[in-house]
Amino acid sequence: AGRLVEAIGLYERILADRVRVLGEDHPSTLTSRNNLAYAYESAGRLTEAIPLYQQALADRIRVLGEDHPDTVVSRQNLAGAYWSVEQSGTSDPGPAAGRDRQQAAGPSLQPAAGRDREPGAGKGGGASIMNGLAAVGRRLADLNRTFLSPAWLSVLDRFLAVAGLRRVP
Repeated sequence: AGRLVEAIGLYERILADRVRVLGEDHPSTLTSRNNLAYAYESAGRLTEAIPLYQQALADRIRVLGEDHPDTVVSRQNLAGAYWSVEQSGTSDPGPAAGRDRQQAAGPSLQPAAGRDREPGAGKGGGASIMNGLAAVGRRLADLNRTFLSPAWLSVLDRFLAVAGLRRVP
């Protein structure tokens, strides 16, 4: 946590470089955008993280397809950021919202952005993402439904469907 500001600066530079060199739609650029959003979220800067997560998800759907493992990662991260806003109890998320999410969620609910990979980096990445997604779904099924908004539940249902799971009412 001591070098998060420095890390954010590096992520911003990496994204700018990748846009310039590779273009907006290159899979590495999409990964960089997702990772910068995660860094913002880690710093509690949800008002900056959420638009980047939204753009990363929309771009990955358009470029990679609805069911691509990287698209699922972006969807999961956006849902986590929305959940942070919900948990903060405010429509204007600030630094406390990100910290509250990390404290309440525990390690099994951390966003998958840190595990986001460059395309082609090893084999079996999709299976790992799906296993992680299934674990998140199982953990979320244990949460009290009164704390989850209908919008969040809709996103959760989509995640679970991709993993071949469903919520138990």
